[in-house]
Amino acid sequence: MPPSPPSPPSLPSFGHLTVLTTTDSAEKAEELARGVIEARLAACAQISAPVTSVYRWRSAIETAQEWQVLFKTTVERYDALEAHLKAAHDYDTPEIIATPVVRGSAEYLAWVTEETGGA
Repeated sequence: MPPSPPSPPSLPSFGHLTVLTTTDSAEKAEELARGVIEARLAACAQISAPVTSVYRWRSAIETAQEWQVLFKTTVERYDALEAHLKAAHDYDTPEIIATPVVRGSAEYLAWVTEETGGA
Protein backbone atom coordinates (compact mmCIF):
# COMPACT_ATOMS: atom_id res chain seq x y z
CA MET A 1 0.00 0.00 0.00
CA PRO A 2 1.46 3.41 -0.98
CA PRO A 3 2.05 5.99 1.73
CA SER A 4 -0.68 8.55 2.34
CA PRO A 5 -0.10 11.94 0.75
CA PRO A 6 0.89 14.68 3.16
CA SER A 7 -1.91 16.72 4.66
CA PRO A 8 -2.27 20.21 3.20
CA PRO A 9 -1.07 22.94 5.50
CA SER A 10 -3.82 24.44 7.60
CA LEU A 11 -4.80 27.96 6.71
CA PRO A 12 -4.78 30.63 9.37
CA SER A 13 -8.19 31.88 10.39
CA PHE A 14 -8.78 35.25 8.84
CA GLY A 15 -10.64 37.86 10.83
CA HIS A 16 -10.34 40.76 8.40
CA LEU A 17 -11.10 41.28 4.73
CA THR A 18 -10.64 43.79 1.97
CA VAL A 19 -13.72 43.89 -0.25
CA LEU A 20 -13.66 45.36 -3.75
CA THR A 21 -16.46 46.73 -5.89
CA THR A 22 -16.60 49.01 -8.92
CA THR A 23 -19.07 51.54 -10.27
CA ASP A 24 -19.31 53.88 -13.23
CA SER A 25 -18.88 57.30 -11.61
CA ALA A 26 -17.01 59.04 -8.83
CA GLU A 27 -20.31 60.19 -7.32
CA LYS A 28 -21.71 56.65 -7.15
CA ALA A 29 -18.44 55.38 -5.67
CA GLU A 30 -18.62 58.00 -2.92
CA GLU A 31 -22.30 57.20 -2.24
CA LEU A 32 -21.47 53.49 -1.87
CA ALA A 33 -18.49 54.30 0.37
CA ARG A 34 -20.43 56.69 2.62
CA GLY A 35 -23.38 54.32 2.94
CA VAL A 36 -21.17 51.43 4.00
CA ILE A 37 -19.22 53.53 6.50
CA GLU A 38 -22.40 55.05 7.97
CA ALA A 39 -23.82 51.52 8.41
CA ARG A 40 -20.57 50.46 10.14
CA LEU A 41 -20.10 47.63 7.65
CA ALA A 42 -16.50 48.70 7.05
CA ALA A 43 -14.05 50.93 8.89
CA CYS A 44 -12.62 52.54 5.77
CA ALA A 45 -13.40 52.83 2.08
CA GLN A 46 -10.84 53.94 -0.48
CA ILE A 47 -11.89 55.13 -3.93
CA SER A 48 -9.40 54.69 -6.78
CA ALA A 49 -10.06 55.89 -10.25
CA PRO A 50 -10.53 55.92 -13.00
CA VAL A 51 -9.69 52.43 -14.16
CA THR A 52 -10.47 50.93 -17.55
CA SER A 53 -12.38 47.68 -17.37
CA VAL A 54 -12.63 45.31 -20.33
CA TYR A 55 -15.16 42.52 -19.87
CA ARG A 56 -17.67 40.28 -21.59
CA TRP A 57 -21.32 41.13 -20.87
CA ARG A 58 -24.29 39.58 -22.67
CA SER A 59 -22.09 38.09 -25.40
CA ALA A 60 -20.34 41.37 -26.21
CA ILE A 61 -16.93 42.65 -25.22
CA GLU A 62 -17.32 45.96 -23.41
CA THR A 63 -14.87 48.65 -22.32
CA ALA A 64 -15.84 51.05 -19.56
CA GLN A 65 -14.30 53.59 -17.23
CA GLU A 66 -14.97 52.62 -13.61
CA TRP A 67 -14.11 53.68 -10.08
CA GLN A 68 -12.91 51.02 -7.64
CA VAL A 69 -13.99 51.09 -4.01
CA LEU A 70 -11.96 49.03 -1.54
CA PHE A 71 -13.51 48.40 1.87
CA LYS A 72 -11.68 47.31 5.06
CA THR A 73 -13.94 45.11 7.18
CA THR A 74 -14.20 41.99 9.31
CA VAL A 75 -15.29 38.50 8.35
CA GLU A 76 -18.28 38.91 10.68
CA ARG A 77 -19.53 41.97 8.75
CA TYR A 78 -19.06 40.51 5.25
CA ASP A 79 -22.58 39.11 4.70
CA ALA A 80 -24.20 42.39 5.73
CA LEU A 81 -21.71 44.35 3.59
CA GLU A 82 -22.44 42.19 0.54
CA ALA A 83 -26.21 42.55 1.05
CA HIS A 84 -25.84 46.32 1.42
CA LEU A 85 -23.76 46.62 -1.76
CA LYS A 86 -26.21 44.50 -3.77
CA ALA A 87 -29.15 46.63 -2.58
CA ALA A 88 -27.38 49.98 -3.10
CA HIS A 89 -25.63 49.20 -6.39
CA ASP A 90 -27.16 50.02 -9.76
CA TYR A 91 -25.29 47.29 -11.68
CA ASP A 92 -27.23 44.10 -12.47
CA THR A 93 -24.27 42.02 -11.30
CA PRO A 94 -21.89 44.18 -9.26
CA GLU A 95 -18.35 43.05 -8.64
CA ILE A 96 -18.05 42.11 -4.97
CA ILE A 97 -14.80 40.29 -4.20
CA ALA A 98 -13.42 39.66 -0.72
CA THR A 99 -9.77 38.97 -0.06
CA PRO A 100 -8.52 37.84 3.35
CA VAL A 101 -6.04 40.05 5.16
CA VAL A 102 -3.24 37.60 5.84
CA ARG A 103 -1.23 39.94 8.03
CA GLY A 104 -1.53 43.50 9.23
CA SER A 105 -0.69 45.94 11.95
CA ALA A 106 -2.37 44.80 15.17
CA GLU A 107 -3.37 48.38 15.96
CA TYR A 108 -4.91 48.95 12.54
CA LEU A 109 -6.82 45.66 12.57
CA ALA A 110 -8.09 46.41 16.08
CA TRP A 111 -9.35 49.75 14.77
CA VAL A 112 -11.16 48.02 11.87
CA THR A 113 -12.79 45.64 14.35
CA GLU A 114 -13.81 48.47 16.69
CA GLU A 115 -15.24 50.64 13.87
CA THR A 116 -17.35 47.79 12.50
CA GLY A 117 -18.94 47.07 15.87
CA GLY A 118 -16.73 44.18 16.88
CA ALA A 119 -15.45 43.34 20.33
